[in-house]
Amino acid sequence: MHVNRFISVIALTLLCTLSCKSEYEMLLKSNDVDAKYKAAMALYEKGRFNKAAGLFESLSVLTGGMPIDDTVQFYMAKSNYNYKDYYTAETHFSKFVEVYPGSPFTPEATFLRLDCLYRQTLRYELDQNPTRKAIAAMNEYVTEYKNEDKERLDRCWEMLDDLHWRLDTKEYEAARLYYNMEDYIASRVAFRNILKDNAENCHREDILYYIAMSSYKYARLSVAQKQRERYLAFQDDYYNFIGEYPVSKYRREMDAVYRRSQKALGRYVGEVEDDNMSERELEKQRKFEERKKAVEDKKAAKARQKAEKAAGATSGADDVKK
Repeated sequence: MHVNRFISVIALTLLCTLSCKSEYEMLLKSNDVDAKYKAAMALYEKGRFNKAAGLFESLSVLTGGMPIDDTVQFYMAKSNYNYKDYYTAETHFSKFVEVYPGSPFTPEATFLRLDCLYRQTLRYELDQNPTRKAIAAMNEYVTEYKNEDKERLDRCWEMLDDLHWRLDTKEYEAARLYYNMEDYIASRVAFRNILKDNAENCHREDILYYIAMSSYKYARLSVAQKQRERYLAFQDDYYNFIGEYPVSKYRREMDAVYRRSQKALGRYVGEVEDDNMSERELEKQRKFEERKKAVEDKKAAKARQKAEKAAGATSGADDVKK
């Protein structure tokens, strides 16, 4: 008895599934625009974006030239976007903006296309062509829609900052490879070329530091006859650094190696501070202090958040009393 009931339930479930499937497939093949449109919108509202995208796509073949075509095209793209098929969504949004520049959906479609482009970019170690494509599109957006939706503009600037960071970091890390390999001539040239091409690189302070340290280490490792001119080159790089960053996490290291260079040039006769520490030890100490400061900053930020949360709770309680 129980077995028969169980089999009946399974059969009924399968029958319902097959009937639903056949109904969806019938709609896909149907030429009834109204029925397909209503079904597609219902699926979209229920969050069944993959099926909605399929219906909107089949519907788009029938609605060309009709008043609802821009709605169909927009929701076809947005269904793919919500289904996280960002490549297909970006293709549809791009086509939509081109075909319907005056549609009320165009501002949102333009922004969502940017979001799709952003989501297709790769981490900085990998190919950055998608990043450059996204940056170009976002620059156009912030110019064209500078007086539009502030929330979208703010998000666009956030994405731009992140993408520029990736490009800057890729160049910076590529140059740092030469420094880590102790090829100080190539290192200095590579870092200088970064600033020549992009003076606003977000790692500018670090780059100027590595330019100076490359000069110093190259001079220190040179033969005696070449050291003077190369220490003088380091001296120029040192002054460039402290001129821009008089207060810096690198200042102690820079001052220490500068005094050593002056001693090598015969211009410094006093005791060299930190003389008993190598450049590597100075660097380790600086990194230790950086980590310590980062931990302290994190604790301070948590304390501020806790205080703000407590203040908000107190304010809410006072409002309730009133």
